[in-house]
Amino acid sequence: MSVVIVTGSGGLIGSEAALFYGKAGYKVVGIDNDMRQYFFGQEASTSWNRERISKELGDQYEHNEVDIRNPEAINAIFSKYKSDIVLIVHTAAQPSHDWAAKEPFTDFSINANGTLVLLEATREFCPEAVFAHCSTNKVYGDRPNTLPLVEQETRWELDPSHPYQNGIPEEMSIDQSMHSLFGASKAAGDLLVQEYGRYFNIKSAVFRGGVLSGPQHSGAQLHGFPSYLMRCAMTGTPYTVIGYKGKQVRDVIHCTDVILAMDTFFKKPRIAEVYNLGGGRESNTSVMEGIQMCEEITGKKMETSYTETNRMGDHIWYISDLSKFKSHYPEWKLSYPSVRDIFQEIYDFNQSRWGS
Repeated sequence: MSVVIVTGSGGLIGSEAALFYGKAGYKVVGIDNDMRQYFFGQEASTSWNRERISKELGDQYEHNEVDIRNPEAINAIFSKYKSDIVLIVHTAAQPSHDWAAKEPFTDFSINANGTLVLLEATREFCPEAVFAHCSTNKVYGDRPNTLPLVEQETRWELDPSHPYQNGIPEEMSIDQSMHSLFGASKAAGDLLVQEYGRYFNIKSAVFRGGVLSGPQHSGAQLHGFPSYLMRCAMTGTPYTVIGYKGKQVRDVIHCTDVILAMDTFFKKPRIAEVYNLGGGRESNTSVMEGIQMCEEITGKKMETSYTETNRMGDHIWYISDLSKFKSHYPEWKLSYPSVRDIFQEIYDFNQSRWGS
């Protein structure tokens, strides 16, 4: 049986990958030790999602509560399946700007060293497998903030005459900018995946995500903006808007569309590719606009406050240019082209968890 290894299998993208490939008939080997609970507290634990996957997939799913930084444990998993492994979906990460500054060694060892451990295991035990890596737009640091931005009533927007009007392309430099420690550690992992492709001919791609979202996200204040925002709206939890007048813009892509993009790549893989992946011009929102949508969907007025100081290295405006991926894989398109629909699904799915 062909095997798909999914790291971070209890998380947003990992769980979507596990269910997708398990239902497609693959043996799914999940790796997740619920570090998200360590990062963000009990409310962000992914244990409930892991149980959901196991229940839905049964024997198609094998869970390993293993730290990706542990080469002995990772090698034991890879050596068990060897050439039966056809795909590695690497989503495990420390995902927060702010948390990284609390424990830089932990952040870097997970995002960089952990990625290296997985790449080495791939090279040794299944060099023909495809390696799909969840990177981040934070590898560009705060360079997007140097673009000519125009303040509008509810958002910042790019000067319509600028060549990046369709979104930020992969050609944007990742140098000479402030990344946050998180952005730096993710850039290290991103470059390692590219290098293992070029140097060792591993079929690999890094997907530099915008805001990845979906109903099963265990959103927390420091990570998972749409999920956390909707949870605050549903539970009456005060929400703090951090900097930029609440007009900062993010493109939002549904986890299903992320996995469909990775699967499209898996079916026709290339070497050491880099793709920006987000909602693009079809699916994006400012924080202010997101608050308004959540209020409309829940029928509740949110309690919000504002802090002037933005997060270091944070983006004022970021929309992904999807042109490169679409040119390589014209059969792929967003199945969730509306950010409002994503918020609505988060609301509908979490009625029993968060109430209404």
